[in-house]
Amino acid sequence: MTSNILTINCGSSSLKASLFHTDGSRRSFHYEHARKPQQAFDRLLKDLGSDIPAVIGHRFVHGGDIADAARLIDAAERTRLNDLIPLAPLHLPGNLLGIDLCAQRFKAPQIACFDTAFHTTLPELSRRLPIPNELGLRRFGFHGLNYAYIAKVLPGILGGAAHGKIVVAHLGSGASLCLLENLKSVDTTMGYTPAGGIPMGTRSGDLDPGVMLELAQRFAPAQLSDMVFHKMGLIALSDGESSEMKDLVSSNSAPAKFAIDYFCRQVRAAIGGFAAKAGGMDALVFSGGIGEHSPEIRAGICGSLAFLGFELDSAANQSGQAKIARAGSKPILIIPANEEEIIRDFCMNYLDGHSSSRG
Repeated sequence: MTSNILTINCGSSSLKASLFHTDGSRRSFHYEHARKPQQAFDRLLKDLGSDIPAVIGHRFVHGGDIADAARLIDAAERTRLNDLIPLAPLHLPGNLLGIDLCAQRFKAPQIACFDTAFHTTLPELSRRLPIPNELGLRRFGFHGLNYAYIAKVLPGILGGAAHGKIVVAHLGSGASLCLLENLKSVDTTMGYTPAGGIPMGTRSGDLDPGVMLELAQRFAPAQLSDMVFHKMGLIALSDGESSEMKDLVSSNSAPAKFAIDYFCRQVRAAIGGFAAKAGGMDALVFSGGIGEHSPEIRAGICGSLAFLGFELDSAANQSGQAKIARAGSKPILIIPANEEEIIRDFCMNYLDGHSSSRG
């Protein structure tokens, strides 16, 4: 009987998936979906061919008010997840679509794996928002599956130093930073929803609440929601030129340069803020599409961090090596995002538990 595991990671701009075979091999898939995940899922299901998974794990950006890292998706859980859509409208509809399409194709159990779970270790000083507590709103934090992966592999790269104060910058169409201490999340830039924190492709990050009150006077709720998730961030800062960092980096326009400078400045501010909160930093990690593939952005961020002990090796940075710090600098690393490996681990735990219960 096959024990193949299919992992599905549907983000705000792309669909990534991996099929982990019983023999240890892996088939990987990546599709851009440009806000149309149905087409990406159709291609994935076609490309899987005759491969049949024993279990399917899905990345879910938001898990709501639960501490579980993963849950079996039954009818009650499917309903609960649907109710969370307003908290992550860019992501959850695609996540739920993936569940439904896979259910039509396969009889395998499906597991929801939550980005928010990694941040359940946030102390109250990080978790609490400066609003009345009885409102029940708090900081959740996101990109947790990739932060969990980085925490998993860091000891093999840094040894004992991995348990120090590490700032991880997950930079992509969605972007956030996380402060790790003893390989656990103690602070992060995103808040109640994935719209907060630093600027992103089409999301502003943190804004003066007065700006939102003013916009609420000018626009209907549906219009404002569309603006918050689709028309802010890099696309706004570049005066509509592009929400894609690779396009802005290759552009010679003044608005593109402004958007890049603004983004790098805000990431630097977040890094410096974490260093101040933690009383220092021991290492800096770049991950995500921009963090992994844009030496210009890494240079723009690190150029002013010498006062914290971080200096790039220009050649190593340009060639995208795993370690990009110059001699004498604190470690600066590139660790490719790999949420799929963590999702696979959750699915293996399910299979192991299911096998034990049957045995």
